[in-house]
Amino acid sequence: MPEKVILCSCLGSQAPDADALATVGETSCSRLHSHLCGAELALAEKAIMRGDAIIACAQEQERFEEIASDLGVDAPGFVDLRDRAGWSDEADKAGPKMAALLADAMSPAPAVRTMDIASEGTCLVLGAPEIAFHAAEQLSGALAITVLLAQPAELPTTRRFDVVCGQLRGAEGALGHFVLEIDALQQLEPGGRGAFAFGPARDGARTACDVILDLRPASQPPLFPAPDKREGYLRADPKSAPAVEAALLDASQLVGTFEKPLYLSLDPLLCAHSRAEQEGCRNCLDLCPTGAIRPDGEHVDIDPLVCAGCCSCAARCPSGAISFEDPPIAALMSRIARLAESFSKAGGAIPRLLVHDRDFGSEMISLSARYGRGLPADVIPMDLERVSGFGHAEMLAALACGFGAVDVLLAPGTEREALQQEHALAQALGGPSPAMRLLEPAEPEALEAMLYGAETVQPPAPILPLGSRRQVARLAAKALNPDATEPLPLPASSPYGTVEVNDDTCTLCLSCASLCPSGALGDNPDRPQLRFQEDACLQCGLCVTICPEDAIALQPRMDLSDAALGQQVLREEEPFECIECGAPFGVRSTIERIIEKLEGKNPMFATPEATRMIRMCDDCRVRAQYHSQDNPFAGADRPRVRTTDDYLSKRRDH
Repeated sequence: MPEKVILCSCLGSQAPDADALATVGETSCSRLHSHLCGAELALAEKAIMRGDAIIACAQEQERFEEIASDLGVDAPGFVDLRDRAGWSDEADKAGPKMAALLADAMSPAPAVRTMDIASEGTCLVLGAPEIAFHAAEQLSGALAITVLLAQPAELPTTRRFDVVCGQLRGAEGALGHFVLEIDALQQLEPGGRGAFAFGPARDGARTACDVILDLRPASQPPLFPAPDKREGYLRADPKSAPAVEAALLDASQLVGTFEKPLYLSLDPLLCAHSRAEQEGCRNCLDLCPTGAIRPDGEHVDIDPLVCAGCCSCAARCPSGAISFEDPPIAALMSRIARLAESFSKAGGAIPRLLVHDRDFGSEMISLSARYGRGLPADVIPMDLERVSGFGHAEMLAALACGFGAVDVLLAPGTEREALQQEHALAQALGGPSPAMRLLEPAEPEALEAMLYGAETVQPPAPILPLGSRRQVARLAAKALNPDATEPLPLPASSPYGTVEVNDDTCTLCLSCASLCPSGALGDNPDRPQLRFQEDACLQCGLCVTICPEDAIALQPRMDLSDAALGQQVLREEEPFECIECGAPFGVRSTIERIIEKLEGKNPMFATPEATRMIRMCDDCRVRAQYHSQDNPFAGADRPRVRTTDDYLSKRRDH
């Protein structure tokens, strides 16, 4: 059904471009209202009742959704034209951007897989007795509290919460599934007259809880890495009363069943972590701030309870074994292409993409629009749940889809390590230019200074970004480097490149080919050959680790020619032919080296007949050994087969 955009000038402070908005799909625009959330609220209610409305106001979204709920109809759609385009020093030229924003808002967001986490409200409180007992008293009405003291202390006589004493040895898990190990555990003995006392101590105690409230001094390390990203783990400085009260309020809300997004998808068959107990790629293990990723045999495993969804691992995964789910990579690439296409269709020239998160970035843009210059007319903001997973493939795809620049707005809490590595890789693949930047403004004015007057590049003819991240990156790099005749050099640890084999030391044992997780290295069943397909190489380093002769080295690069898509022979030798049947069965230089080392020097090969077997294939060697005088397969003569006559003759004898 065609949708209608309900326009509002917000008390005359902006002028949406109805003509540009009409270029998007089958939409139409209402007349320009001035106060939809106030004096003209009745008109908004009528539009919501029709069921085809897209309200061009994000500030009052909750209010309009409440109206839809009261009317018993579905909530309307929303698009923020004011903060992102209408309130700007270049608002008179922002029509194409408004069209792009509308096209983005009209596209349904992909469904995100979730899991249910149940918390029954069992809470462990850590800290000094005074602050811990105070917190326990405050929370005892909402949660089942246990206070863990490091040292025995004077105990309260209340039984509204429990108190134990011991040394916390370790903790793991997340909201609803914490598991703790405690040594020297002493439990309270509430019986008897006088003050309560602790029982005998015991080591190796294990317990579980749903929530941990850590009120220990700031000088003590947190229980988990990246503690602010560990759901259910609340840490506050006991010297800060506001921080403690905020933690108490948060803890009191952690009872019930919660939906947790499954941010990532893992395909163990693609993982290049290890083979045959030899370690290869460990990008995700090194980058994960929460420790949610751990080795699990030949691949890694992701704990969905601990994963905080920063997606740095997915950005740096060379094989695509770890991929985005929020949003899926296909949906993100489609969104990028749709923004550029809609901008161009509405008459825009060269847009710029500003990628930001939905908290810090959205607030920064809103503050700039309300109190400053706003965004330039050619800067299209694209909000994501997090920007740390916006890697080189996405940056290159944006440039190749028609954007003249790509800026990623970092929040104070953004994981930077993976993003900086991906940015360097994108620059190497897209050509050194100011077209890709990581922005860290401290205030809206600084953001405006970075955006107004910034340089852009002339984008190529738009590509269609389909396929995996590796495929999109290669397609975009080809579009951005049309005149490249040589492979592009890349930074160390890049997921693209070739392998170099030392002909003087390689023995063609093919250990590298047998362990290559992507199949980039392979053999030839008919000849002693080591084959290589550069496009499939992950630069994981397994071949370097496993090579017994140290004959392999990695060279990060991207070959944009079609030669990288086919197989090439890295190393080849003449086969050795069996002296009995003539069948090729090994590498000539290897067989000759073995003969040189063993003939007449090893007791097992002291005779010409024994040395001759080295020159035979497997089948001929077995036959020769079987017919030799000292046949190891020989045994005693087989007993004669007993017949019926044998049994009858025995009866006659008796």
